[in-house]
Amino acid sequence: MRIGIVNDLTIATEALRRALALAPGHQIAWTAADGAEAVRLCAADRPDLILMDLIMPGMDGVEATRRIMAETPCAILVVTADVDGQAAHVFAAMGYGALDAVDLPLLGTGDPARAAQPLLAKIRALDKLLGGRSDKAAQVHRLAATARPTLLAIGASAGGPAALSTLLLGLPRDFAAAIVIVQHVDERFAAGMADWLNRDSPLPVRLAGEGDEPVGGQVLLAGTGDHLVFKPKGRLGYTPQPTAEVYRPSVNVFFRSICDGWPGRAIGVLLTGMGSDGALGLKALRDRGHLTIAQDRATSAVYGMPKAAAAIGAAAEILPLQAIAPRLIKLVASKVLEGRSSR
Repeated sequence: MRIGIVNDLTIATEALRRALALAPGHQIAWTAADGAEAVRLCAADRPDLILMDLIMPGMDGVEATRRIMAETPCAILVVTADVDGQAAHVFAAMGYGALDAVDLPLLGTGDPARAAQPLLAKIRALDKLLGGRSDKAAQVHRLAATARPTLLAIGASAGGPAALSTLLLGLPRDFAAAIVIVQHVDERFAAGMADWLNRDSPLPVRLAGEGDEPVGGQVLLAGTGDHLVFKPKGRLGYTPQPTAEVYRPSVNVFFRSICDGWPGRAIGVLLTGMGSDGALGLKALRDRGHLTIAQDRATSAVYGMPKAAAAIGAAAEILPLQAIAPRLIKLVASKVLEGRSSR
């Protein structure tokens, strides 16, 4: 394999060179000291694989991964000093298309071959996944689609802000899913709500912008009077259609757009709210094979939307509010472990 190395530390780059030299058939295509240089080099000379560090001066590895996958798709393996300690950055990079992650090999002590084994094993596994490499870009796109984070799609209305705050507070800082929320709120107050949720949430919360791509460990909140939907290539955007929807933004419209616009796994959650918005959208998600959850009557401030979902069999699980976050943690963690063990 022709391999590009992205790391700002000379000692780390040398460690990777030495590790790659322990296995036959690997050639260093180029080395880059930051993300911007990696983007330029990949555009000029796309290798079979890039070993991408995360924390670097200037453009970091997460943004470099996003740029490379958007402009000149290439297989990317995150190689950093502490994968577990940088879980949020790792999942963000995987959300943009990085295929896996492994700790930087420490070759200064003990047996160099043994220290390099985890890295070389990951490279062998990726080489098999890209088997033949006759059409690298197409294969990387297919693999990147499976590497997208789980999407956690949440709809809420009356009583929603407090319920959302409770749910987000129950999630850990390294929660791997990408979260998108549609809450019935006037767009004049959307920015204030995002700031209010962000104040106590372990995960960053901001308004969803046109063209945003959901990223693991980040919460996006619908922020205009138009409907938030998925547009081509798994990116979010706003649309005035359908105009007949009473609620703007509509949970139904957003949930339905996931069925056609999100290429990965999704979990739909419908929280407290008046009326029935979200019920049909949740049913569409369940019919497509995605897991769906509705808040129960006892913990709902207004048992309208989740009740409508329960009545048509849209919710696979009906849970009290306090039980939803622990359930989501288990579901998302099991998916991450499944994805890692299959490589």
